[in-house]
Amino acid sequence: MTANLAFIGFGVVGQGLAEILIDKKEELEEKHDFTFRVVAICDTLKGSINNPDGIDLKAALDAVNEGKKLDDAGLAGETGWDAIRTIHESNADLVLEATYTDIKTGEPATSHFLAALESGKDLATTNKGPVALHFRDLNGLASAKGLHFRFEGTVMSGTPVLNLCSETLAGCEIKSIRGILNGTTNYILSEMEKGMSYEDALKQAQELGYAEAVPDADVLGWDAMAKVIILSNTLMDAHLSTDDIDCTGITEISLEEVNAAVAEGFRWKLIGSVTREGDKVTGRVAPEKIPLSDPLAAVMGPTNALTFDTDLLGPVTIQGAGAGRLETGFSLLTDILAIHRMR
Repeated sequence: MTANLAFIGFGVVGQGLAEILIDKKEELEEKHDFTFRVVAICDTLKGSINNPDGIDLKAALDAVNEGKKLDDAGLAGETGWDAIRTIHESNADLVLEATYTDIKTGEPATSHFLAALESGKDLATTNKGPVALHFRDLNGLASAKGLHFRFEGTVMSGTPVLNLCSETLAGCEIKSIRGILNGTTNYILSEMEKGMSYEDALKQAQELGYAEAVPDADVLGWDAMAKVIILSNTLMDAHLSTDDIDCTGITEISLEEVNAAVAEGFRWKLIGSVTREGDKVTGRVAPEKIPLSDPLAAVMGPTNALTFDTDLLGPVTIQGAGAGRLETGFSLLTDILAIHRMR
């Protein structure tokens, strides 16, 4: 059975997935018995195209890379649809939502999620906003309608965190989760350890594309907080919201404090943590001065890592990319293949 895919959002992540699907099309069919057609693409800035018989994905990708809008790229199909119409009226059976994240409101992605599930379409996403804010309701709606709702890329990009826990670590009790959940702040702290001031390290992170022009979501800890909430509510069956998380960023850490920590055999990291004590689950985001013997201390640059404290295996640490075009695109591919297997 061929999967009909609709891209909602065709920015860095959507284009990364498109590259993967083009490059691995034959391999996906041969190794995973997975065939697909892209029947719709909709992006606020890059335009939209809808074709129930399938869009030439390479031509669409080439067009946006050349700075063209999909509406004007000469592709076969109907143009001018907005996201909600695309979700409701296209013949897609799987919606891939990769629009920008608004951690405070979850919009417009939450509306996209609801449109997909209410119209009977499976959903895979990298958008952490709705998952952090509305997971229980969204997951309940998907279950009630017998649909698949996957979101591996919301925590550590393509590094398999949610799948690791729900599948590979199934049968273990996870007592706590602790780690580096934001690559931008980890990069800044790593550069400060080399002698760079916070301001210069932030500017360099922005120049390299690790930090946004307005970096508050990263440096104030909001991005890590959203991921802590997702981990809490999806892996530990908690009911946490933003009001329940004690959240502090890295803006008050001085170069002198970074140097002093190194001299003492420690290293500053922005740590997100989830802890279960009895029936109570708590979450926290804050800078911590951790010993160099801690596996997380060795994680430098724009890299993420998590340690899961389990009852059967003890601590299990996973490290990998927390962002990136192909890396985050790959997270969508893992969700697509998981849905394909479950179907």
